Amino acid sequence: MLHYEHLLDNVRKIHFVGIGGSGMCPLAEILHNEGYEITGSDVSESDTLERIRSYGIPVTMGHFAENVIGADMVVYTAAVKLDNPELVSAKKNNIPAVERCIMLGAVVEKYKRSVAVCGTHGKTTTTSMITQILTMSEADPTAIIGAKLPFIGGNSRVGKSDLIVCEACEYVDTFLHIYPALTVILNVDEDHLDYFGTLDRIKESFTKFADQTSKTLVVNGDDENTMFCVEGMKEKGKKVVTFGFGENNDFRALITDNDSVYDSFDLYYHDLKIAHINLSVPGKFNVMNALAAAAATITLGVLPEDAAKSLEEFHGAHRRFEILGKPQGITVADDFAHHPTELEATLKTAMSMGFNNVWAVFQPHTFSRTYTFLDEFARVLSIPDHCVLSEILPVREKNTWNIYSKDLADKIDGCVWFKTFEEIADYVTQKAAPGDLILTIGGGNVYMCAGMIMKKLSAE
Repeated sequence: MLHYEHLLDNVRKIHFVGIGGSGMCPLAEILHNEGYEITGSDVSESDTLERIRSYGIPVTMGHFAENVIGADMVVYTAAVKLDNPELVSAKKNNIPAVERCIMLGAVVEKYKRSVAVCGTHGKTTTTSMITQILTMSEADPTAIIGAKLPFIGGNSRVGKSDLIVCEACEYVDTFLHIYPALTVILNVDEDHLDYFGTLDRIKESFTKFADQTSKTLVVNGDDENTMFCVEGMKEKGKKVVTFGFGENNDFRALITDNDSVYDSFDLYYHDLKIAHINLSVPGKFNVMNALAAAAATITLGVLPEDAAKSLEEFHGAHRRFEILGKPQGITVADDFAHHPTELEATLKTAMSMGFNNVWAVFQPHTFSRTYTFLDEFARVLSIPDHCVLSEILPVREKNTWNIYSKDLADKIDGCVWFKTFEEIADYVTQKAAPGDLILTIGGGNVYMCAGMIMKKLSAE
């Protein structure tokens, strides 16, 4: 059953409002490659816009009513306000306007073999791993990733095969606009409670997404919530493939001892060892991500030894424990973690890597998440040697919870907080010493603080 079969009927020219966004650029690139005439607008320059312009796609700086004139369709993200001059102009001129998630669904539907990666944690890394495996195995996939993958030089790739890989986000049920052939479910955890409200509602959404997958579900067999969401799917004719550390999984990882900060593991299919993998990214959570990627790609027909080789050459995605440099012998890294579960995994990994001291610089992301998980955040942010907080990034909210970074800092021994990134950068660069790790963490713009830290250390 096709759901967006006729969306692009009689459409030749498509205008993207905010074309430089990480979710918009890949769609513009794919549609441009398919022969559509693409235009776009944005409000700030970026590397992404340079990439877009390199294809010959015109981009206007600023949102103006005249930008959409002549377009057959307008694409926008949920972040764009309805009073945006381009959306107002589209409505006035009877030009259809669709959200990015709907266009994503239409694009994915064009591919016979579509792979969607979902889960509360690990989506970007696993999508990146799958993309790298399929590309190195000469499967020539198209890919849409939530962050830059150095291996492909961006967050998207246009292939010539019938295979597409995309990251599928659960927030505001965005992924329910995608109808993939194969879905990877990494985990199902409490998050985005400002929208879902309860874990039961989250599980309901993931169950629906599993149900609208046409052929195969590759799922975390160790995660109780994930397994709940795929109950009864085999009876509906879907193939269910499990991965995890537990012995009952179809694909299993058995971690082996080594002298590296990176994990190695034997990959088993049932009782048969089919590969040995030496990872080049840290953390047990990346073993699970790699296991998911291997299970998905081998299910698609990739040879186990090819999957292993690709995973060994995977060095991470942008903002996923990304090492920025080691000025003055101080390692500076940046990570996207913004939920307590992600933070715990990242910080435990950092503490296991042999640094003299770990300085965690955390930017809380949204008032609602900080309020809801206040005690959990306090517990996991007590893991590193030192914790520094910025102000809470409000994103789309007003502070109706009356919650502040000081409330979190007061629950963490020795924690300090500052209003500006400049103050944080001054503080940690004065305190850190050779052999230490400074790790900036958060789902917002805390990477800017990492840049300031790097600049200060490099100048001294």
